[in-house]
Amino acid sequence: MSQFTIEDLKRIMRACAGEDESVDLDGDIGELTFDQLGYDSLALLETASRVQRELRVALPDEALGDVETPAQFVAFVNGRLLETAA
Repeated sequence: MSQFTIEDLKRIMRACAGEDESVDLDGDIGELTFDQLGYDSLALLETASRVQRELRVALPDEALGDVETPAQFVAFVNGRLLETAA
């Protein structure tokens, strides 16, 4: 995988924590907060763990504390992938 996308994140979010019936993950979720999407910090950590396993990239827990939206998460993962490839 050359780049992690919002679609990749949606797939993993559904697999890890399911989907809150009041939230449509098929919509434009990039700028919504994880709280607005019904994903708490535990769900986010589980999502990050799955991303780490699938992509073989380290996502430090302390850095995830600053990630509030799916768009930020995708950018963070892609930044880590670039660092790993360098």
